[in-house]
Amino acid sequence: MAVHVHRNDIPEGLAFGALAAVDTETMGLKPSRDRLCVVQLSAGDGNAHLVQFLDGDYAAPRLKALLTDPGVTKLFHFARFDLAVLKRYLGAAAWPVYCTRTASRLVRTYTDRHGLKDLCKELLGIEISKTQQSSDWGAADLTGPQREYAAADVLHLHRLKERLDSMLAREGRTELAAACFDFLPVRARLDLEGWAEEDIFAH
Repeated sequence: MAVHVHRNDIPEGLAFGALAAVDTETMGLKPSRDRLCVVQLSAGDGNAHLVQFLDGDYAAPRLKALLTDPGVTKLFHFARFDLAVLKRYLGAAAWPVYCTRTASRLVRTYTDRHGLKDLCKELLGIEISKTQQSSDWGAADLTGPQREYAAADVLHLHRLKERLDSMLAREGRTELAAACFDFLPVRARLDLEGWAEEDIFAH
């Protein structure tokens, strides 16, 4: 595994193919308050790229181009949060998307444990640590454990997608999952515009 740290944008010429794993680290869980600090990316090749934002410069033209490229599916775990953060700070409406957590909730109905750690352990036999989840992502220099944690959040998503796709097909829920993925950017927009806690589809 190789972890590469970049400042404010991805390098010119860096390619991710048709499927790019994406994650974010922020100062907290409220996009309107807690700023975006790091965006993690992987092409599923064992390499992770961390884009660190320190000085409020969210221009990131190459990263935005990747996130909005219709030819590249952005692969998330809990896309609802990441999509809201990316829209709030980068102004980028990432699409098309795939969410391993959403897929898990649709197909792993035998459990209520849908965290990335749980999926990696059950479906891949891989143990990942979440001890750095609540650390200071706004620090000027990321620690070794922070880099490893951030990388782990994207390095396994491609393989998880393969396993979940097989399960979705087996249970006849592939089309339903695709419809949910298409709706996720709208769900994230609702969160940003004030409907985070309200179910607008309820009676």
